[in-house]
Amino acid sequence: MTVTAVRPASAVDRPAHRDPNVLRWLGAYTSAAMGDSVYYIALSWAAVRAGTPAEAGLVTAASAMPRALLMLGGGVVADRYGPRRVAVGSSAVRCALVIAAAALLLATSPGLWTLGAVAVLFGVVDAVFLPAAGALPARIAAPAQLARVQGMRGLAVRLATVLGGPLGGLGVALGGTAGAFGLAALLIAASLPLLATLRIGVLGPDGIEERHGVLAELCDGLRQVRRSPVLRTLVPVIALSDLGFVGPMNLGLTLLAQQRGWGSSGMGWVLAGFGTGAGAVSLLLTFRGRLPRAGLVLAVAEVASAVAIGGLAQVPAVAAATGVALLIGMLSGLGGALSGALVQAAAGPAYAGRVTAVSTLVSFGVAPLTFPLVGVAVERWGTGPVFAGCAVICAVSGILALCSGLLRRAELPR
Repeated sequence: MTVTAVRPASAVDRPAHRDPNVLRWLGAYTSAAMGDSVYYIALSWAAVRAGTPAEAGLVTAASAMPRALLMLGGGVVADRYGPRRVAVGSSAVRCALVIAAAALLLATSPGLWTLGAVAVLFGVVDAVFLPAAGALPARIAAPAQLARVQGMRGLAVRLATVLGGPLGGLGVALGGTAGAFGLAALLIAASLPLLATLRIGVLGPDGIEERHGVLAELCDGLRQVRRSPVLRTLVPVIALSDLGFVGPMNLGLTLLAQQRGWGSSGMGWVLAGFGTGAGAVSLLLTFRGRLPRAGLVLAVAEVASAVAIGGLAQVPAVAAATGVALLIGMLSGLGGALSGALVQAAAGPAYAGRVTAVSTLVSFGVAPLTFPLVGVAVERWGTGPVFAGCAVICAVSGILALCSGLLRRAELPR
């Protein structure tokens, strides 16, 4: 089925980075992402004060399970009721949950079970919010602008990462954990008017589906992945890449800095290198707009990124590790932006929520659950073998993309 969308005139007449409608989406996405960063800092701080480090780790990972179980259904909800409406509603619920957590901390000293319940409920709502937020670019921008929009999204993620940590720490310092939760709620709430005023493209007649049950629409979304020659290879490529990348570049990097004796400042430099590389690529795509031979560039970037991830654990000095992390950030940022743009282009607006849910399921739902496995593996075999094993998984994703002629020749819309 061919899926079309009638987009706002501005999305056709202007590049995405000059389109006020897209800039409103960017502001909402950035504010929500910063709110998420502050929320997780507040949650982890409250959990550490209420229990042991291991128990705190379980609380902070509790959101991943409902995301893994419910995200595909969240994609159905986003496509059925429209991504803007679902994003606004789920953001409002997320804001209310964080306010409730702040109120609990002001009224009492909640235990781990209470904090875990907040984390689980937040993950349930996230399972609806994330597919809706991921589906919005296909409804606010022309197909030729999708790579540029993904570059802008990358910039928003980097900005949220850079500012979210200090804001979360400042919130804890000035207002305690309750104050940090309140700040997170304020940032999430700031995204609501921006989301509510987005102008969304209306689906053409050939993009409107007859409504069936949730399960039937979910199966139809999965069939759309299988029907598309690009998506049926691209989705496993993204899943393998996320599965190999998330563990070593999160918990693994912390353990590596500890073993090397880099300290928190050394790890900060490595993270800064990664963020700088990813931000530079996002900035390039924001203004460049489109890269030719997107499928081939994606495949090569995945393979090269895998080599760099494996090499990171072999570098003894902070300066060299920062340089390798800079390279990883550039390559993974390029691969992630191109894969996101190709997913949006191949899925079409009518299926964007469901296909986004499928393509991001591993990153948001499954990969965080591997953190305990990464920790145990590092304890048993050390960081070198674990980083190498994860790099192999990333390399398989790139090799799979290279071996698929249709994906290797895939191009972004002009």
